[in-house]
Amino acid sequence: MTPRLILDSAEPGSGKTRVLELLALLCRSAKLTLSTTTAALYRRIAAAVEDGLPPPTVLQDEADAVFGKTATPQSEDLRALFNAGYRKGATVDRCEGDAAKMRVREFPVHAPVALAGLAGRMPDTIRTRGVTLHMRRRRPDQKVADFRERDAMAEAEPIRELLQQWAIDSEEGLAAARPQMPAGVTDRAAEIWEPLLAIAELAGGQWPDKARSACKFFVLDSASDDEKLSLGQRLLRDIRQLLETEKVDGMWSSEIISKLMADPESEWRDMWGKTLDQRRLAKELTKYGVKSVNVRIGVGQAKGYTVHGPTGLQQAWDHWLTPSTSVPSVANVPALVGAFSSGTAETNNVPNVTEPSHLFTASEQVKQESGTAATDGTLMDGPSLRGRPPLCPDCTRAPARSDTGYCDLCTARRRRQQTVDGGPANVDALTWLVAWIRANAGPGGWVKPGAAIAAGVAAGYKPATIKAARQRSGNPRIEASGIGRDSMWKIADDGEVTA
Repeated sequence: MTPRLILDSAEPGSGKTRVLELLALLCRSAKLTLSTTTAALYRRIAAAVEDGLPPPTVLQDEADAVFGKTATPQSEDLRALFNAGYRKGATVDRCEGDAAKMRVREFPVHAPVALAGLAGRMPDTIRTRGVTLHMRRRRPDQKVADFRERDAMAEAEPIRELLQQWAIDSEEGLAAARPQMPAGVTDRAAEIWEPLLAIAELAGGQWPDKARSACKFFVLDSASDDEKLSLGQRLLRDIRQLLETEKVDGMWSSEIISKLMADPESEWRDMWGKTLDQRRLAKELTKYGVKSVNVRIGVGQAKGYTVHGPTGLQQAWDHWLTPSTSVPSVANVPALVGAFSSGTAETNNVPNVTEPSHLFTASEQVKQESGTAATDGTLMDGPSLRGRPPLCPDCTRAPARSDTGYCDLCTARRRRQQTVDGGPANVDALTWLVAWIRANAGPGGWVKPGAAIAAGVAAGYKPATIKAARQRSGNPRIEASGIGRDSMWKIADDGEVTA
């Protein structure tokens, strides 16, 4: 996941381009551009992936010129690429060749992106996938040193090397990280901020608290109520306030429009050069399942809207103007079960719930004869345990694994430290891989290599270690079939593992 960094300002000369220039000195394979095409970008990304390299870092300056007042095919294609590319594995399909030789090729579009431009021009779909920094021009009394690129390059080089080494050393910990989000940060906002909080967690010290404070500020505190709501949601909100003030359950469309535009500063007086009319009102409300009906007021009758009914305003308010109630996650199910069994649930009409077995991590599938997590902090082999897992003693937040006594993130940290200190490995990689394949094999005993490698990373192994274990000779031997996306693994022989 690569959240977009968005730099905007009310006026030029606020330091946006300077930030991109500094990022170009620090980021991997940075490409600072003022004008580009969608085809050039996804081919640049594809070339890096085909060479086995990470995708380039795209630094787009003057984004306000790209995403102007009028959408163009070029800007819409770029918007779609930036939207999709924040998630790893995202691709676009393009045709190559001509006539009988034409074929569809899948291009990867996942890449880090930073965009800079004047405020108000960035598409909402990009803003919801990033973090926006509002830049301001410095005051006359604020002095900063002159920027000299040669000096900046010399200062940036050791910082870039340190960041690169830290990223390599922290790969396992970041892959296993499940940082706790501030209350109220959910859905896409949580998805966007998770990588940043994971980095802060691994850095330790004051950074986790600072990162959560920043997350809460940007997601919950800094945006005004209008910025948090779409145009349609603001219309629903204003109609609700209007009907509550008038203390009525229905109103004619003409009356709603008249009262909404009574305020000289109302946004409904100027919507893209036009005032709100009955046709536009119906179009916006229809998106939320609200339809106009004949409303009788006194002896008069006209088209309007009512609060109640399956197509009334109340159902739209309930769904779109109140905080959503999240479905309890697996981690919360045990707490709910405890509430049901102790009679503390709010309702007596509670269905019977069976407490789920502990969801095992990949390494917990390796059966060991005995042993638990050592009290001195080293990781030892141990039996699989069922039931509700205790909390990790290190972070006291995530469930502890039965094989190590720590959560996935803390297990990865300790494994890395053991490797540095020369400590023993937890489980031989081939032993673990054989056990995982036996537990997860599909028809014919086959498994997808990608699934096995991902499970191995979660269990604390490096991808290269899992691949090397698959190629080791011995009994049992792991057989491979197919290439690329069609490749599969299975156990060819049975018996004890021979290292």
